[in-house]
Amino acid sequence: MAEWWNELVDKFELNFIDDNRWKYIVDGLGITMQVTIYALLMGIVIGIFVAVVRTAHDQIGKKNLHGFLGDLFNFVDWLCRIYLTVIRGTPSTIQLLLMYFVFMVSSTNQVLVASVSFGINSGAYIAEIMRSGIMSIDKGQMEAGRSLGLSYPVTMTKIILPQAVKNVLPALVNEMITLFKETSICGYIGLNDLTRGGYLIQGVTYDAFMPLMAVALIYLIVVMFFTWLMGLLERRLRESDIR
Repeated sequence: MAEWWNELVDKFELNFIDDNRWKYIVDGLGITMQVTIYALLMGIVIGIFVAVVRTAHDQIGKKNLHGFLGDLFNFVDWLCRIYLTVIRGTPSTIQLLLMYFVFMVSSTNQVLVASVSFGINSGAYIAEIMRSGIMSIDKGQMEAGRSLGLSYPVTMTKIILPQAVKNVLPALVNEMITLFKETSICGYIGLNDLTRGGYLIQGVTYDAFMPLMAVALIYLIVVMFFTWLMGLLERRLRESDIR
């Protein structure tokens, strides 16, 4: 028993203590969180825009818009549909590689490249989440806002979207969890994220078990924190509904 414990301690020191190799993990976690946050913010902006365009097109575009404005609106809706089809139909790894080696090949900021790639990817899924949330709101809400003299954009912004976000909040948190885990492929473009930090330690110590288990444990802890946060938000929302 003592020998097993001593061997475990020696491996821990070799993988994390010697030469401050634990910094690979800590620095990698920081980069992973940066990419996740930047991509999520970008994805929310894109997702809300695409969701509103598609919903507005279905609700008012075909009936009330004609001429140049109608054609422009149809074209924007068509672009949104193409965007959703392409992004949701291709692997995120390929999108990341295309962004790094083709579309942003001149950029030396790998965090920026990864954030843009994952932001565009996440935006497609957030768009469908937000669209489902908007469609879940009773049509009478929109009619009530319009009857009060509010324009369609104001009614959507002030009345519909706040309720839609509240309805789809758990799904948005799940998308954040998925996005956080998907960033583990950032090593394909040489970004020293959390997963690559484990690889770097493994490449020096030739021990795969301990560094990769440490990476997996950190992912698990962060995901459990997000899950706890989602539960907390749901409870707060239920309490507000009761009040």
